[in-house]
Amino acid sequence: MAARERLEEGYSLGSRVPVKETSSSDGTKKYLFQAEGEIPRFVEAAFIPEPDRRTLCVSTQVGCRMGCLFCMTGRQGLQGHLSAGGILAQVRGIPESESLTNVVYMGMGEPLDNLENVLKSLEILTAEWGFGFSNQRVTLSSVGLLPALEEFFRRSKVRFALSLHSPFEEERRSLMPVQNAHALTDVLDFLKKAQAGDARRITVEYILFEGVNDSPRHRRELARILQGLKARVNLIHFHPIPGSPLRGSSDKTMEEFREALVEKGLLASVRRSRGEDIQAACGLLSTKELLKARGAEALDY
Repeated sequence: MAARERLEEGYSLGSRVPVKETSSSDGTKKYLFQAEGEIPRFVEAAFIPEPDRRTLCVSTQVGCRMGCLFCMTGRQGLQGHLSAGGILAQVRGIPESESLTNVVYMGMGEPLDNLENVLKSLEILTAEWGFGFSNQRVTLSSVGLLPALEEFFRRSKVRFALSLHSPFEEERRSLMPVQNAHALTDVLDFLKKAQAGDARRITVEYILFEGVNDSPRHRRELARILQGLKARVNLIHFHPIPGSPLRGSSDKTMEEFREALVEKGLLASVRRSRGEDIQAACGLLSTKELLKARGAEALDY
């Protein structure tokens, strides 16, 4: 009996089901899960169906402490780390679980700020005795935390995506305060050295903001700093968030940016925006539910 009580205190059995689901006209679905613990806290997972793949974007933390200017999750602050089970519960808990082809760690939180739980979940996700996903079908996205990034490359073989968003150190610092502690030059130097003995694909994520980071000089500098790195640049449309001065660049500007990078010899593509009608931008849905749970009257945050 004592053993059962200890197990009940520290472990949970079975799948965790979402507490809310919203569906977009483009097929994207947003699932809201209640995080572990008695205090109401929420994380999001986004299911993105495409003709050749079915991807789930999972969260790794409740909130985030990186404070990126363009991210709603950062406004929540860090409320807690998800356990490996809490991360994988998102994969197991959705109705489309059995049909998933890809998993991306690009939801709420900074994965490398929750390193051990994330690495444990990746091991289970990709192991034959676990979920059996190929390393090539799993991608972790990070702002680039050192030395956690080095540990990730040493202990996991899944793909990596760097959240970059400006090639200029000072400008990146204004968008992403993490730049104060982890200089972009140091992160890129590590990645270039790592690729000498590691053939995994790297993606560079670049959200385009109108009048901020979408000029010809940004194109030139981005191409310059990425020389020597085997990477694909993924240009991303900005999902507006309440109270933010940032606005997304036009489709024309994004295409011109892509063409300029290709002319410089880089692989570059524009990621099609998905799920805007259901607030698919990371952190929007969970912030609303968090405010409701706390009895907040105003939800315009």
